[in-house]
Amino acid sequence: MAKTKSEQKPDGSMSLSGHLRELRNRAVVCLAALGLAFAAFLSLAPRLTTLLTEMGERYGYVYVYIAPQELLTVYISLALTAALAAVFPLIGYHVYAFCGPGLKRGEKIFTLGTLFFGTLCFCVGVLFAYFISVPFMLHFLIRFSTEINVSASISIHEYVSFLLTVFVVFGAVFELPVASVLLTMLGILKAEWMVKARKPMIVVIFLVAAVITPPDVISQIMVAIPMIFLYELSIVLCRAFGGRRGKKDSGDGEEAEPREKSA
Repeated sequence: MAKTKSEQKPDGSMSLSGHLRELRNRAVVCLAALGLAFAAFLSLAPRLTTLLTEMGERYGYVYVYIAPQELLTVYISLALTAALAAVFPLIGYHVYAFCGPGLKRGEKIFTLGTLFFGTLCFCVGVLFAYFISVPFMLHFLIRFSTEINVSASISIHEYVSFLLTVFVVFGAVFELPVASVLLTMLGILKAEWMVKARKPMIVVIFLVAAVITPPDVISQIMVAIPMIFLYELSIVLCRAFGGRRGKKDSGDGEEAEPREKSA
């Protein structure tokens, strides 16, 4: 977005009112895009609902809605979730464009990399849940109805909410490498700490897998193994980026010494 002369100070920087105006304009663009995406996905909500319900129908699930507005609520929640996912890259771009002028070249590259790989990892987590974890969960849970003379009539709202929760949880779990690199670059986390905490973390990972999955050993293992792999990948990335950060800090220290002596 172009800056007007009245928004710029003599040194070329933007005034506070200019920053607020730019922030407002970018927020309006993002909200408008979100509104358009929501309207588009709301028209596709029946197809999205069918796509999700077909996963359960393969295992014998039958869906009902027990409140007059329940199906409409499902359509709205699905459309809003899909709209947020579709507009997220645009929101990320505007956040970067707003903060970009105040960042150095290396910080810009790191920010862009964080946004890109963060989005990629989240998408991989959702796809992993959709194709691998959720089918196992649905198959395990429906087996309870075969042990007694009770038919399963699942509330469509509860079913869709369950799936969306699982997708978000797995997407967040797959953000572990990106979060580890970010904390390492900020000096909060070190690879050595992660190596020392490896054994306790494996226990924690299996506990988390037991909480977010049904009490089925196969499902827990299928969730825990990717989490352990992500933890090991995080250690490798922390070592790589931690080493680069250490070299940079030592380089800054070497440059600082002659200045002190000359003073």
